[in-house]
Amino acid sequence: MSGKQVTRQSGGLGVLTPLNLPRCELSLRDAGGELEVFDAIRRKFVRCTPEEWVRQNFLRYLIDHRGYAASLIAVEMGFRYQDMLRRADILAHDRRGRPFLLVECKAPDVPIGQATFDQVSRYNRVVGARFLAATNGLKHFCWRVVPESGSYEFLHGVPPHETST
Repeated sequence: MSGKQVTRQSGGLGVLTPLNLPRCELSLRDAGGELEVFDAIRRKFVRCTPEEWVRQNFLRYLIDHRGYAASLIAVEMGFRYQDMLRRADILAHDRRGRPFLLVECKAPDVPIGQATFDQVSRYNRVVGARFLAATNGLKHFCWRVVPESGSYEFLHGVPPHETST
């Protein structure tokens, strides 16, 4: 995941944080003084918070550089964990419709550490994805679930989607 996201400025709405992801084109608009970004998965404009900026850039990375099919990705998919409604930032399925990659996105100023790893792992008790990832747009971590032991193995990057058969 090399390259830098180009900083964009729109109508005095502020500068978006440069990310450690390949450059991509995102549709931005001014909605009454509030910056919005088009989410191609949900097919609508959403408020461009720092976390949303990371989510949209990481989605483009998955689709444009790792071969993930947009039609097999869910964004902010709701599920229940310990009787509370939770949301998966990004959930990519394999070609058979099984959960493949669960991604937790944080704002660029939020460090990725053990608390984030634990959060994704807890969510995965319900979701059951083979691979897990956490990103703040600057640092990215990916690990796989080892089914035999229930342990985790950290990877050097996000697996390409073609490994999801």
